[in-house]
Amino acid sequence: MDIADLITIDPDILGGVPVFKGTRVPVKTLFEYLENDYSLEEFLECFPSVTRDLARRVLERSEQALLPSAAA
Repeated sequence: MDIADLITIDPDILGGVPVFKGTRVPVKTLFEYLENDYSLEEFLECFPSVTRDLARRVLERSEQALLPSAAA
């Protein structure tokens, strides 16, 4: 799955801030919630337009981008 299937960056949506595809919820908000000890459940309750699958996939892609692959 391509990152464009997960995140939208459009100057007409929140001035180009990366948002979850199909929503107006900034991706950064998920990370801020997690950094402040909120659970994924709490984030999803506050932002029902973001599906669990979408949030999970964004987290997985972030992990892949930030951590070296064990196979490398």
